[in-house]
Amino acid sequence: MDALQPYLPFLMNLLRLLAIIGLIHAVVTRQQVYWIVMLLFGALFGGLFGLAFAAVYTFMVLIPAARGGSRAAGQAVARGVEALKPLDTRIREAQEQLQESDTLQNRADLAALQARAGRPDDAQATLAPLLSGIYADDPVVLLTSAELDLARHNPADAETKLNRVDLKTSAATRTRTLTLLAQAQDAQGKPDADQTYRDAITGATTEEPRARHAAYLIRQGRAAEARALLDALAKTEQKASGLYRRQEREWFQMAAGLRKELK
Repeated sequence: MDALQPYLPFLMNLLRLLAIIGLIHAVVTRQQVYWIVMLLFGALFGGLFGLAFAAVYTFMVLIPAARGGSRAAGQAVARGVEALKPLDTRIREAQEQLQESDTLQNRADLAALQARAGRPDDAQATLAPLLSGIYADDPVVLLTSAELDLARHNPADAETKLNRVDLKTSAATRTRTLTLLAQAQDAQGKPDADQTYRDAITGATTEEPRARHAAYLIRQGRAAEARALLDALAKTEQKASGLYRRQEREWFQMAAGLRKELK
C-alpha cells in the first residue's frame, strides 16, 4: 500500500476524469438514472463511491461499447463534450469553420446553432447563399429555410420553399415537408392544411403530424375527430418500445396535454 502512495493523486484524478467522460456518455446514450447520479457524484465531488462507480462504468459500459463500436461510442462522447460548450462559443467556432470551408454542411450547422440561439434572421442570412446556388433544391436547405421562415412568421415564403421539395427523396423528408407545409397553410388560414396533415400522417416516420393535426382539429372546433387521433396516439405509445417512446417523447407529451384540454 505504501508503494502506491505516490501514485494515489494521479489515480484519483484519472478516476475523476473517467467519471466525467462516463457521465457525458451516460447522458448522451440515455443510460439508467442510477448510473448518471453516481457518475455525477464522482465527477463533482470525487467521493470514494462515485469514483468506484466510474471504474465500474468504464469496464461494464464504456469498454464494451468501444469494442462493439468504438467509432459510434467516440462520436457519442464527442457530441456530449460539444454540447457542454456555451452556445455563443459553438456559434463562433462554426463561423470560423465556415470561413475555412464554405460547404453545405458547415452552413447548415451554423444556421441550426443560430436558430437555437433565437436568431432566426441571422440563420436565414447564413442559408441565403445556398438558396440561389447549386444547393437551391437540396431538401436540407429548403426544409431548414422553411422552418426559419415559420419562426420569423413568414408562412407564405415557407410554403413556396416547401412546394419545391422532392417528396420522393425519403419517407422522413416527405413526413417533415408535409408537416411543415400544413403548418404554413394553417398559419395563413388555408383550409388545405387539413388534407396536408392527413397526407403527412400516411406513411409518417414520426408521431409529429398526428399530434399537430389533433391540435389543429381542436382549434377548428372538431373535438371528436381530434379525440380519435389522440386515442390512436395513446395506443401507439402503450405498444411502443422504450426507444421509440423516448424518440417521440415530445409528441406523446403534446398529445397528453391535448387530451387534458378535451376533458
